[in-house]
Amino acid sequence: MQPTQRRLANAIRALAMDAVEAANSGHPGMPMGMADAATALFTKVMKYDPADPKWPDRDRFVLSAGHGSMLIYALLHLTGYEHPTLDEIKRFRQLGSPCAGHPENFELTGVETTTGPLGQGLATAVGMAIAERHLNALYGDDLVDHRTYVIAGDGCLMEGINHEAVGLAGHLKLGRLIVLWDDNKITIDGSTELSRSEDVMARHAASGWHTIECDGLDAGKVAQALEKAHADHRPSLIRCKTIIGYGAPNKQGTSATHGAALGKAEVEAARKGLGLEPQEFTIPADVRDAWLKAGSRGAAERAAWEKRLAASGKADEFTRRMAGEADGRWLQPYLDALLDNPPTVATRKASEMALEVVNVAVPATIGGSADLTGSNNTKTKSTGPLTADDYSGRYVYYGIREFGMAAAMNGMALHGGVIPYGGTFLVFSDYCRAAMRLSALQNARVVYVMTHDSIGLGEDGPTHQPVEHIQSLRLIPNLEVWRPADAVETAEAWADALEQDGPSVLCLSRQNLRPVRTGKADSNLSARGGYVVRECADPKVILIATGSEVELALDVADKLDGEGVAARVVSLPNWRRFEAQEESYRESVLPSAAPEQILRVSIEAGTTFGWERLTMVQGLRFGLDGFGASAPAKDLYDHFGLTVEKIVPQVLARLDEMAPEPRHETARPADQAEVEAHPS
Repeated sequence: MQPTQRRLANAIRALAMDAVEAANSGHPGMPMGMADAATALFTKVMKYDPADPKWPDRDRFVLSAGHGSMLIYALLHLTGYEHPTLDEIKRFRQLGSPCAGHPENFELTGVETTTGPLGQGLATAVGMAIAERHLNALYGDDLVDHRTYVIAGDGCLMEGINHEAVGLAGHLKLGRLIVLWDDNKITIDGSTELSRSEDVMARHAASGWHTIECDGLDAGKVAQALEKAHADHRPSLIRCKTIIGYGAPNKQGTSATHGAALGKAEVEAARKGLGLEPQEFTIPADVRDAWLKAGSRGAAERAAWEKRLAASGKADEFTRRMAGEADGRWLQPYLDALLDNPPTVATRKASEMALEVVNVAVPATIGGSADLTGSNNTKTKSTGPLTADDYSGRYVYYGIREFGMAAAMNGMALHGGVIPYGGTFLVFSDYCRAAMRLSALQNARVVYVMTHDSIGLGEDGPTHQPVEHIQSLRLIPNLEVWRPADAVETAEAWADALEQDGPSVLCLSRQNLRPVRTGKADSNLSARGGYVVRECADPKVILIATGSEVELALDVADKLDGEGVAARVVSLPNWRRFEAQEESYRESVLPSAAPEQILRVSIEAGTTFGWERLTMVQGLRFGLDGFGASAPAKDLYDHFGLTVEKIVPQVLARLDEMAPEPRHETARPADQAEVEAHPS
């Protein structure tokens, strides 16, 4: 006799309780409350095949409420994925187990996206739904026809990013996006009445969503709600009314089940009440067989899809798209043209110039901006708008939703088949940062185009002038931070970003910059992170600069040369990449000579914090360690000491301090000597 849906759901509850108990750490309440809804989704509705977890036309499932990670671990195990094994589940939250405290997509192939920070999973799913609709518009239903499902908790719907994501999804009418809301009315602090009084359903409806309610503890009712969601052209929010920790007789419905093990006595009581096997981590044979049968449902559909792909005539193209291949042959001809007629332009404009070529050569790109298109220069002739009426477009108008944009781009990148890039001002990277961190954690190929990168933006003042932002972004592991100095470096940064597995940030100027690279090179010099842009014999000073300050460093070097001081200039567009080079190359650019022999000087219109790694403590660091001001850019650079006239004397003075013999004899005024000799 076929096991009931409730018995199948109880297998999830058993694994969740036992794993959290074994770890003495975790969140058993959500998996126990949403077990019935998840059972309906994975046994009756979702399209997937554990034998091929990366099947391109599978439905995507996102556990936005990532603290309830045992829900997805139980689902993957029960439906027949190779991992996690039962032994890995027994080692939940332990070193070496892929069953981490929150789902990590680099640990398990059945996990579509890393979740944990609440709300980001749902916002990422919006990007997945955008990618699906875009590829469907290009390749048709035969190759791309799937949905994105999300399980979200109260916290996901409270976080501010939810409002951004919901608004964007409703505007784009992403009807293939379906969110199951675990409405258990409990957060860590207690009842949701402590902190929320808005009508969540009405808010979603006002944003253009289809909304429906059901008993989340009845798998049949959940399946019916999902059918209604499928029939609607809008994104759907299904309110699943549940009880957190369902089955734990003394703790269900309370915050006690949210973030801690139930305790041995409560687990035993729950085991008896739910009719579970007395032995922990034990699933009855008929229940296991039923789950494996449910997991095998997608095999035939996948095989049929593979036949359609082979017969489509687009198999090679589609496979390359989904593999993320990007044709980089555009770079060298473009660089040759630039060097034949070097332009004096802002690097934001240089980025637009490069994108005009990139977006033709790499049709997988999808651009956008958080309502700053004309400032970020992110739209090109070949990228028409992606709208609810035309998903084939390649430019998303995100509106003033920086965080939502960043998370959606993560979703697009993780879905595959598209390479997203999006723009805002660099100062607003603060709004994007949590999603940028997840980009880096997941190796999501997202390109962040962040313009107005310094006090050089001028009159908008300190609220818009990034000071600490570049250095703080350099702190994020696995994030490639670029600050190119001219059109050539900007193009090289774009080429590198498109070839990377992970994310990149392009920090670009508002003000025009003259060319600093005027000679042809045999390779992408910027891809090495740093290189010598002005050489000299026997340098006494090495000037290290990024972005708009490279041309300033060149001018400083010219002035020093007139003072009889040989100066090398190093452009350092990407710190992390430079530090990853072999020692011999780094030594050729920044020789580790004794500090008393060569003075290192950094110039960057931002915080000087961290530059001592490159200048050494004896070096000089020019920048600003306070906030900016509202004034024209030229006045600001002078005010903050970033001019030739204010840098050169300090460099000469430091060289005098370092020299065994003073480089210049400076006579003291007689009255000063007298005062020092006879202090009063």
